[in-house]
Amino acid sequence: MNVSRPSVHPVEAPPPATEAENVVRRVRMEDIQGMPGTIGGLVLRACQFLFAVVSLCVMATTNDFPSVSAFCYLVAAAGLQSMWSLALAIVDVYALLVGRCLQNHRIVSFFAIGDGITSTLTFAAACASAGITVLIGNDLGICNENHCLQFETSTAMAFLSWFTALPSFLLNFWSLASR
Repeated sequence: MNVSRPSVHPVEAPPPATEAENVVRRVRMEDIQGMPGTIGGLVLRACQFLFAVVSLCVMATTNDFPSVSAFCYLVAAAGLQSMWSLALAIVDVYALLVGRCLQNHRIVSFFAIGDGITSTLTFAAACASAGITVLIGNDLGICNENHCLQFETSTAMAFLSWFTALPSFLLNFWSLASR
């Protein structure tokens, strides 16, 4: 039986590599806007901070918010969200100015856990405040005795803060899961 056999052709060996050339270079995909260390991430953090601060200030200016625990919870959650967003916005500004990449596994997991906690707390507080606001305004009909407009504004700002915190959490979580 005639079987063809592969022929072997000699190949020149490449010159020995130096230590600097032995380093494996990773090819990274471009950062998705909204992830830490990007302009989109900074914009999301700034919006989270702005909406949380407005929610906190509007609710805190009413004199009867301490009488309802849901409104106290909203003030606490908005305060935590604003501090968290401000801290991470400062980190984003630093990363953008220095040109650093914030895609380290530990950093991303810290951001994802923090975003998950703060966004969940903000959403729960906004939902609780919305329920009390509807109760006061529609069911009891005592808006003339309370600050319904301020309660509604603060609740709406808390929902907007959550709405801008959610993409940050999802992008960080996705970045963790894709490793």
